[in-house]
Amino acid sequence: MTDVRKSRTVFICQECGQESLKWLGRCPDCQTWNSFVERVERQGAGVAPVAAPVEICELADEELARLVIDLPEFNRVLGGGIVPGSLILVGGDPGIGKSTLMLQAAVLAARDRRRVLYISAEESAQQLKMRARRLTAAGEGIFLLSETNLDGALQEADALQPSLMVVDSIQTVYTAAAPSPPGSIGQLRECTMRLMRWAKSSGVPTCIVGHVTKEGDIAGPRLLEHIVDVVLYLEGERFSSYRLLRGVKNRFGSTNEVGVFEMTGEGLIGVENPSEVFLAERAEGAVGSVVVPTLEGSRPLLVEVQALTSPTMLATPRRTANGLDLNRLILVCAVLTRRAGLALGNQDIIANVVGGLRVHEPAADLGLALAIASSYRDAALSRDLVAIGEVGLSGELRSVSQMERRLAEAERLGFARCLLPQAALRRGAPTSGMQLLPAASLREAIRLAFA
Repeated sequence: MTDVRKSRTVFICQECGQESLKWLGRCPDCQTWNSFVERVERQGAGVAPVAAPVEICELADEELARLVIDLPEFNRVLGGGIVPGSLILVGGDPGIGKSTLMLQAAVLAARDRRRVLYISAEESAQQLKMRARRLTAAGEGIFLLSETNLDGALQEADALQPSLMVVDSIQTVYTAAAPSPPGSIGQLRECTMRLMRWAKSSGVPTCIVGHVTKEGDIAGPRLLEHIVDVVLYLEGERFSSYRLLRGVKNRFGSTNEVGVFEMTGEGLIGVENPSEVFLAERAEGAVGSVVVPTLEGSRPLLVEVQALTSPTMLATPRRTANGLDLNRLILVCAVLTRRAGLALGNQDIIANVVGGLRVHEPAADLGLALAIASSYRDAALSRDLVAIGEVGLSGELRSVSQMERRLAEAERLGFARCLLPQAALRRGAPTSGMQLLPAASLREAIRLAFA
């Protein structure tokens, strides 16, 4: 019998997964040089049997029981717990604590007489034993498998029938179905698809650890993030003790949730009151310091924004942002110069968010502007003042969402006054016991803040 299968040659970018029918010296998507690798694909292969279609109304109306572990911040980000059969991707910078979080979740999941399979393709079983000892965990119910061959690892998983499986990491495992080396685009695609099919067919939730690129994205983002059910990022400064677990994608819950952890010698511990912790070391009468009520997901969080201005001898002054968007810093500096009358053209400006946090929302614009003005004037702002608002290019202040939740969190921590955009009062004054100081422009806000 004649084999009707044909082969097709494609070229795949090893950085972003872009496909091309011919070799290209530079990827048109990610702009990486010499990243295309040839791959031969078989076409016309036999079709595997598929399940028969089922009408939705005939399906049983059953609620999936989530796997809830004794780590409330982790459950919060996942939407209440781990859904059976889900594929969860955890990414983060090297050394941020991904393996610690996964081993800690495995230890807590195994407490209720559950079996957990931990596939380690990077560390040996003895190294994992040392980490478990640091977590003061005996390890009952956790089965370690130091294996890079995913096919053999899944055979062991079928024999063990665990309640949870962890793969650390997806860039170091391989399958014989893909001829490329581990970590390549072909291996990432095939291994992730195999894990997805195995998790759906067995009903065992699977967590995979993913490395990140220099840009901060998970390696092979189009391949991994589009296949898995949940994408979590573990963020934070490497030399800071606080970590944020942020949900980027969640098919079983909201992505507007963030978990706050503190890294200790015994692992990651959930922070119940993060606002109070981040403001605990705020200095009395600090110049260039403003407290901003931000929103991390659906959780109001008070952070301290600091700024430092210093005369420069360079032709072009520097702008440095740590924990803030550099483009927002440049925008705020330009508006302060043109609309508020601050001569910042000869000043180096450094902005920082205390605690290693990252603030991306525009609601911190007003707090950042006041911190810069405070440092430039060398005058401290009132300690009981918080600032909320977005700054426009014309110097106007724009309102932000969920103002009442932000004010409630600030009032709970003892702040008495809030500087906010006047536009926020057009729909009615927010319910709060704080003294509200509305301002229509950035110039007026600076005048009220230093009054």
